[in-house]
Amino acid sequence: MSIATELMPTAPAVLASADLTTPQVLRGKQVEVFYDGDCPLCKREIDLLRWMDGKERVQFTDIAAEGFEPAVYGKTMDELMAEIHGRLPSGEWIIGVEVFRRLYAAVGFAWAVPVTRAPGVRHALDLGYQFFAKQRLKLTGRCHDGSCSIDR
Repeated sequence: MSIATELMPTAPAVLASADLTTPQVLRGKQVEVFYDGDCPLCKREIDLLRWMDGKERVQFTDIAAEGFEPAVYGKTMDELMAEIHGRLPSGEWIIGVEVFRRLYAAVGFAWAVPVTRAPGVRHALDLGYQFFAKQRLKLTGRCHDGSCSIDR
């Protein structure tokens, strides 16, 4: 199987295409990532990806930035905070581990993507990410008095 075939998203990770009213991914980009810039662990990985993105193939969109409006993208803040989201140039939405596959492929690690789809590895990555996504606010110190929330 070719790397191009391996990079094709799987059905559960692909969401509906964007309509004509949503902002378009910039030309020349392979993927747009919607990340929580207030999450220290998330920010650290995004900073690494920015550094590795010498060919500027990734569009980085901070959902914690002042002025970010999820409705413009047809999403809610709760949806975007629940797990990482990405958009492909076609307007298709991807979520979870598939976003990371596309990000790392875009910055030069396409050769590693097939490994992340191997039986067992795929399942472990999906479970690990889902655990992190559900516990992210707690794990990054953003829960106080038993309540986890974001300031918006």
